[in-house]
Amino acid sequence: MLKYHHLIQNLNFGPSMKKGSLLSVIALLICINEAVSQESVNSMINLLDTGYFAKKTTEHIKVDGYIAEQTWEKAQKATNFIQNFPVDSLMSKSKTEVMVTYDDKHLYVAARMFNTVKNQQYVTPSLKRDFRGEANDAIVVSIDPFMDRMNSFSFGINPFGVQREGLVVNGGVVSEDLSLSWDNKWQAQARIHEDYWTMEMAIPFNTIRFRNGSNKWLVNFYRLDSHNAERSGWARVPNQYAMITLAFNKPLEFETPISRKGPNISLIPFVSPSIFRNPVVKSPQNREFTTQSKLGFGGDAKVGIGSSLNVDLTFNPDFSQVEVDNQVTNLDRFEILFPEKRQFFLENGDLFANFGVDGIRPFFSRRIGVTRDPGTGQNIQNKIDAGMRLSGKIGDDLRLGVMQMRTAAIDSINQPANNFSVIALQQKVFHRSSIGFIFTNKDAAGSADFNRVAGIDYNIASKSNVLNGKLFYMMSFDPTKTSKDQAYGGSIVYNKRKFESRQRLFTIGSEFNPEVGYLRRGGFVKYAGDLMWKYYPSKSTINRHGPMLDYDFTHFPGKGLTDYDLNAMYNVMWKNYTQLMVRFRRDFTKLTEDFDPTNTGGTKLKSNEAFVYYSFICSLVTDQRKKVAAKLQTRSGQYFNGTRLNLDGEMSYRFQPYGSISSVVSLNRLRFPAPYKSLDLVLVGPKLELTFTKSIFLSTLIQYNNQINNINTNIRFQWRFAPASDLFLVYTDNYYADNYRSKGSALVLKATYWLNL
Repeated sequence: MLKYHHLIQNLNFGPSMKKGSLLSVIALLICINEAVSQESVNSMINLLDTGYFAKKTTEHIKVDGYIAEQTWEKAQKATNFIQNFPVDSLMSKSKTEVMVTYDDKHLYVAARMFNTVKNQQYVTPSLKRDFRGEANDAIVVSIDPFMDRMNSFSFGINPFGVQREGLVVNGGVVSEDLSLSWDNKWQAQARIHEDYWTMEMAIPFNTIRFRNGSNKWLVNFYRLDSHNAERSGWARVPNQYAMITLAFNKPLEFETPISRKGPNISLIPFVSPSIFRNPVVKSPQNREFTTQSKLGFGGDAKVGIGSSLNVDLTFNPDFSQVEVDNQVTNLDRFEILFPEKRQFFLENGDLFANFGVDGIRPFFSRRIGVTRDPGTGQNIQNKIDAGMRLSGKIGDDLRLGVMQMRTAAIDSINQPANNFSVIALQQKVFHRSSIGFIFTNKDAAGSADFNRVAGIDYNIASKSNVLNGKLFYMMSFDPTKTSKDQAYGGSIVYNKRKFESRQRLFTIGSEFNPEVGYLRRGGFVKYAGDLMWKYYPSKSTINRHGPMLDYDFTHFPGKGLTDYDLNAMYNVMWKNYTQLMVRFRRDFTKLTEDFDPTNTGGTKLKSNEAFVYYSFICSLVTDQRKKVAAKLQTRSGQYFNGTRLNLDGEMSYRFQPYGSISSVVSLNRLRFPAPYKSLDLVLVGPKLELTFTKSIFLSTLIQYNNQINNINTNIRFQWRFAPASDLFLVYTDNYYADNYRSKGSALVLKATYWLNL
């Protein structure tokens, strides 16, 4: 078969030649000539369909989802979608065809998604923007304008006309590399027909960073089909990789070079009147409250420099007023990392945030604008006076990021005003790899106190996506600098269809101190990794299954081995997306400092005490396409010098398409011998989400967490009255869980408007 692959790869089609009509003929001729497998034929078809040629249009495209313009009839059709799930060797069961055109201001995409049954019932969690997961029907457009196969813009829509936009970073190696928190202005509409649905998109060029004069981008179109439990793409993405993976994107060639014309400036002002009710404690038995009103105002500006660099400016921002973190039960000895959701930090955010590895980051944007009140233990807003961020591409291969922020002092918790500065550079090398440099600085206003970190990364990404990883080195600087202020190491992922290996090795000095970053703890050497075998049974309802070994060793100089865990697991995934995992785990812990295993202020286990304990863990993810769905995990067994019985879960009921009722539950029954504290930790978080239309939403979240002695209520109304423009009305309060005394409440009205100049 190699001779046919070579023949197809060397075919040279002119831009006006329609390749799609030849695919079936060539495949048929090859099959007649010799007996070949279906997988080989599909592979050759995918090789032949190597790119898309987009013609420029002068016709007005009305974005209504009907695909009525003559431009679409004349456009090339991107078809022959190949499955990613459940198998990657067959054409998709349902036909999909995508068309692309453009004018001076917009990229237009239209598509028809045919079904295998008439009047198919489509699946959507709600009408709320930024859907994700298997419980959806959708078509997604992935755009890599600089063709580096490491970063892309993602635009999607479902049959109900619900839009989503996001950013893919790190090449899309794992599904978490897609962030849907990014927001921008673009148009899309969808229409449902008897045995298919259609959509049209208009993506303004000023929402995308690209090189002026480009005549080629890399793209992929992929579809989620709930009826057939199928993911498929125009570019074939092997089953072991997520559909967002960028290594396999195909060329999109433009008839004439594209360029951004005129100014590219967006203003996003906000106004936010609010009322706060705060407690004033006079005695343990008496509590009074003060009421304070506040009128907040400020805004952001986005200024394009050329077509590939962007300056983000913010003045008096109000980042944290309309977002609330989902609480968790923390039985760990270390700080929990919450994700960034704020718009100012998101575009090109990976350029700053992805240095180092998980647990060792020189920059973590939530250190800016959010701090913790030591009295209540709650995250509170740390007012940002102003900030600037320059990010984007210089040429095709060099990325630049510069950030400067200033936060205000908080006298009530003795926190001074701080200045934050960050500079990052990333140079592409070889096919998809890169070398990066970062420097961070934090200094307290009016003092000589400072903290700085310099770091370098070598990011490894092979052309075939089989190998991904990095090598890193970082050093921190402060007035008490010592010789133990460095961190270095590396990670590597080897991922083939039937075998996967992830390995990490790093060393952290005991005085390494990234105050603008995130560090779980320092002063040790860690080796961790896993090995996974994957089997794909034929003629079975199981998609794949296989065993997995996982290990994690931590060594402290002078103390020896202080932590390790060994895990033997077995994973099963069904073709209906149901997943089951069982795990047997052995833990060894030698405490490096005193520790209360309940994290509630009980009697502490002593430093240098050592424990060996065993546990059994089982997790189940049900078919998320069903109206009733769940994600459950249970853990039982020994825990330090006692026992732990645990159930974590997230259950939901979907009343499509108007919303869902869900709840997070975490129950931990902890039992220890006297004098240590035994107790039951309970976290319950019921949530009601209603989507009255595609622009009016209401969510109510109540979180009871007796570990931190808190009950939180958050009610949020959102009206998206214009593209990327919102009106929020948010009510939040917190109570002590043991006596129901109020910790304070707030009522906030916030309006934002996105204005393009």
